[in-house]
Amino acid sequence: MSGFDWPALMRAGFLGLRLTPDQFWRLTPAELRLMLGQGSGVSAMNRAGLDALLAAYPDKTQGERDDRS
Repeated sequence: MSGFDWPALMRAGFLGLRLTPDQFWRLTPAELRLMLGQGSGVSAMNRAGLDALLAAYPDKTQGERDDRS
């Protein structure tokens, strides 16, 4: 198989993550990448992202009453 540096992946799994051989070989490449901190997906939302969500989906609209009291 090309594209995988198996010796480096095995060192990272066995020595870095302290996986047993059975645990290592049961992982998918995507799971191993996540465990190694690679490809962790979308970064955390920042303040600008939160403000955009609040503007798009306000808790209540103009003139709406708060009946929780």
